[in-house]
Amino acid sequence: MRIRPLPLLAAVAAVGLLAGCSSAAAAPPTASASAEHLSLTNCDTTVTFDHPPQRVVAIKSTSTEMMLALGVGDRIVGTAYQDGPVPARWSAAMKTVPSLSDFMPSEESVLAKKPDLVYSGWESAFSADQAGTRSELAGLGVASYVQPAACRSTPVAKLSFSEVFREIREAGRIFGVESTADRLVARQRAELAAIPRDSRGLTALWYSSGDDTPYVGGGTGAPELVLETAGLRNVAADQKQTWTTLGWESVVADDPDVIVLVDADWNTAAAKIAKLESDPATAALPAVKNHRYITIPFPEGEAGVRSVDAAASVAAQLQKLNLAK
Repeated sequence: MRIRPLPLLAAVAAVGLLAGCSSAAAAPPTASASAEHLSLTNCDTTVTFDHPPQRVVAIKSTSTEMMLALGVGDRIVGTAYQDGPVPARWSAAMKTVPSLSDFMPSEESVLAKKPDLVYSGWESAFSADQAGTRSELAGLGVASYVQPAACRSTPVAKLSFSEVFREIREAGRIFGVESTADRLVARQRAELAAIPRDSRGLTALWYSSGDDTPYVGGGTGAPELVLETAGLRNVAADQKQTWTTLGWESVVADDPDVIVLVDADWNTAAAKIAKLESDPATAALPAVKNHRYITIPFPEGEAGVRSVDAAASVAAQLQKLNLAK
């Protein structure tokens, strides 16, 4: 089984826009004069934009999808380390965008695209042996930006939808499409308010990857936020990390009511189910015996424009399970 390596967590990992927006394309972006000469602090680094970026290398699905949701996908000149295909509503916009690498790109391949911004969903992309350090890129006239929820140098104590929406608005300022960002946030707030919250006190395991040792959603990031929004209690909520390892003995002891399976090309939901149902210890869990599974595509499991989508999907699938505590 292939486990996709995670930047900054490689040693451990060896182990959507929301539904209401999916039927409509993003509104045409509206230029914002306040986007000129923008200066902000991002992951403890000061970034200055003299004008909205026009040539962008997007690393990770979350940065790519943020741009697509804001209607500026035509500014993407290359992608790297994508976690899966974009939703169908955006697939046409991505057909002509070249991929620089299935994993982290080299600085040489990034600079070959002559970007004015490298936009990443992981802070670890900016190292000398990958896309280049932020200071080096700045010295070459290339701005860099990390999605704030992914900042490791200045981590968010616990992710909230207020932070997700703040990030959308900040991206809108960077790309000079503040009105588009405001409309997107307004739609997402409405969808968020409509998500039914389960009140049965059910528990859940967010199973991301891993075989011998499962890699799960901890208590501070997007998995925790999605589970809480749907009314589920994360069995790994006491782990003060976005992602963490959790021994199978702990999983069995926690006996989660439902199991959220992250579906990825390199570790499918089907492969996880096969693992759970073939191991005598986990096969005895009621959640496994009764197929109490909720499936989520990998890109929806990380903070971004599909976080509300993820919460809505988990809540809807949970209702269909019709569980009793």
